[in-house]
Amino acid sequence: MRKVKILVLNGPNLGFIGVRQPEIYGSRTIEDLSQLVADILGPQAERLELQFHQANSEGHCIDRLEQAWKDGLDGIVLNAGAYTHTSLALADCLAWIGIPCVEVHISNIFARTDEPLRHKSLIGKNCIGCIAGFGVTSYALAVVALWRQITENPNYI
Repeated sequence: MRKVKILVLNGPNLGFIGVRQPEIYGSRTIEDLSQLVADILGPQAERLELQFHQANSEGHCIDRLEQAWKDGLDGIVLNAGAYTHTSLALADCLAWIGIPCVEVHISNIFARTDEPLRHKSLIGKNCIGCIAGFGVTSYALAVVALWRQITENPNYI
């Protein structure tokens, strides 16, 4: 069986996960993700290829999503950072590329009552799900959810 290829895309200010504001985002890094996924999937993780990308600009995020479409990737885990709440351009891109995507947030955006803007997601309507509030483990849960969505699809080869 072929490998399942999933892009893990991080938007602005997410290049320093585990260092930046650990009181909000925790101390685990994105480098911990592969091991977290392997711990959950076990031997099946051998059939998974994770590609990582981080961009601080909206245009670079869109370029990487379009490249994922060109490359025929199977899924996307997207933490768009603040663009989650403001970017119609990212939402439009997700809509047309049609790759299954899970929206991810390290913190629980709904618990951030001092910032109600963070409760609204413009990209969410073009994602198959959203996982928030579990630190870097949110990414692992998103990868596993995509893995199951993809491999349990009868059209998957």
